[in-house]
Amino acid sequence: MELISKRYGRSPFIVIFIMMMLKMLLFRHFVFQGIQADRLLTDAASILTLLLVTELVTSAKWRGTVFHILNAVLSLLLFASTVYFSYYGTVPTYTALHGLDQVLQIRTSVGSIIQASFYIYFVDLIVFTVIFIVNRIKGIRSDGSRRIARPRIAVVAFILSIAISGGYIWSGSAIPNEIVQAESLGFLDYQVAAAINAKKEKDALKNGSVEETAASADALQVSYFNQAENAVEAGTPNYFGFAKGKNVIVIQMEAFQNFAINLSVGGKPVTPVLNGLAKESFYFSNFFQQIGQGNTSDAEFMSNTSIYPTGVIAMSTGYGDKVLPSLPRLLGGHGYESNTFHINDVSFWDRNRMYPALGFTKYYDKPSFENDHFNSFGASDEELYRVGLEKLQALKQQKKPFYAQFVTTSSHHPFKVPSAQQRIAMPDSLQDTQLGDYLTSLNYTDYALGEFIKGLKASGLWEDTVLVAYGDHSGLQTKDNDPAWVSEQLGINYDGEVSRFNIPLFVHVPGAEGKVVDQVGGQVDIMPTVSNLLGVSLKDEGYTAFGQDLLNTSHNVIGMRYYLPTGSFFNNDILFVPGKGFEDGTALDIRTRKPVAEFSQYRADYDYILELMKLSDDYVRLLPKRAP
Repeated sequence: MELISKRYGRSPFIVIFIMMMLKMLLFRHFVFQGIQADRLLTDAASILTLLLVTELVTSAKWRGTVFHILNAVLSLLLFASTVYFSYYGTVPTYTALHGLDQVLQIRTSVGSIIQASFYIYFVDLIVFTVIFIVNRIKGIRSDGSRRIARPRIAVVAFILSIAISGGYIWSGSAIPNEIVQAESLGFLDYQVAAAINAKKEKDALKNGSVEETAASADALQVSYFNQAENAVEAGTPNYFGFAKGKNVIVIQMEAFQNFAINLSVGGKPVTPVLNGLAKESFYFSNFFQQIGQGNTSDAEFMSNTSIYPTGVIAMSTGYGDKVLPSLPRLLGGHGYESNTFHINDVSFWDRNRMYPALGFTKYYDKPSFENDHFNSFGASDEELYRVGLEKLQALKQQKKPFYAQFVTTSSHHPFKVPSAQQRIAMPDSLQDTQLGDYLTSLNYTDYALGEFIKGLKASGLWEDTVLVAYGDHSGLQTKDNDPAWVSEQLGINYDGEVSRFNIPLFVHVPGAEGKVVDQVGGQVDIMPTVSNLLGVSLKDEGYTAFGQDLLNTSHNVIGMRYYLPTGSFFNNDILFVPGKGFEDGTALDIRTRKPVAEFSQYRADYDYILELMKLSDDYVRLLPKRAP
């Protein structure tokens, strides 16, 4: 050990390089499910660039220490990114650091997805630490003074490694699919490419105009839907003003997937309340999540603004300083009070900034609720609705129309419901499984919503209120729930993409007949749909929407770019996921869940959604900042 430590201590460059390369290989194994030899050059070049900079600019006294620090930092980054990928299905960029302060709030969820094998990233650090301690005990010190090469050779090697990395970045940065891009560039060069693209986007917006961008978005949508021969005739839209003057309650249900609707387990319905609501509401069965890095908070953002998340930062964090065109702000101009209810601290995902940006009159967060310790977030959905109902009854007494948003948490990952609140028994085959826990939590969420509806009816609010309920995002983790096994256990056709991202949307309108709507939609479509029902024209009000009114659309395409890569879309027929581009992509029939081999006829949808999301990004970035 003494001999190894002496050699290692005097010239750690090669050893650290080998260790860092092994970790890059491990990252590719965990994330990309394989190691391609032709992709290793970009990893080697990026690591060499990092180490050679240290070799050239660091003094002999500190060189070895800095090498160790770089190795430790890379270990932490790759570990965190591997965990991140396990949860989100995408490779994070440096922008994900904005969300690090939120991790403790969801530590139960994060901890449950960490695999023991992920800790291999730190094995060498432990070994080196032991060697260091043993040598210090023996009195052996390393001066770390030996260079790997003479300065001139190091400079040449540095220039060569920079050139190789630059070539990979130049050739791969145009790939819209983030996962393919990250695999092509390697982890470190992928971060550099993200920074370069962010700088280009920022520069491109310097002379931009929000009005011109909005006009371009409107023109693109008009052109696309005209070409698609939308069957809805011009004139007054269907259901326009059908609920004019009604209150609006929006329920965002945590991790709620659509397959649970009308599902029975052990002879009992999982969602009896929502099953009944579906019969007397507009029930959109082909509705899909579109969230970005902000997860639940991004769903809140989208449903209220009809603007796409940028995918590189939580919208509440990145755009909480803006004046956001939104439903609360729109309806505020028509005399509505707007309240939002969430049992967590309002600073979680920067909602203390997002809610004023959205124009909510008031928010109710953790101090407003009694903590009945339902889960790691605190209060239960029943407590959420109890407080909410009290506040809404007070607004009714003041004869103020209201827009109220409720964000539920009782079905949050890892889906543990206290035994006293469990209301459905799982069969033996689902005991102690994530699927069983998930269904139990959805059943409780459904029950609590039913109690809230009873309260609305008892207080006389039900018949004067439009109720919108939808899932914010998927719940089941594919790695813990093999789709074939889920299908077998539940007797349904469940797959890891269409079924996973399919969430329910219910819009209950007093006096309107219940109807199952097969039309494909997403969270950007909620605002236009609700506005139409209330008889408020977004166009007349000067609002730009990047979604469609689902009651007046016969053809639709919605984009998704977080849990799936940029360029992915749902239309009335398929889910499309690109490869490097359109031609090498894959498609699934959204109804049969079977692969679609021939999808060339959907090229226009791919081009449209890429352009629409780019315009959405430009639009939100150009919006004016609000006063502090």
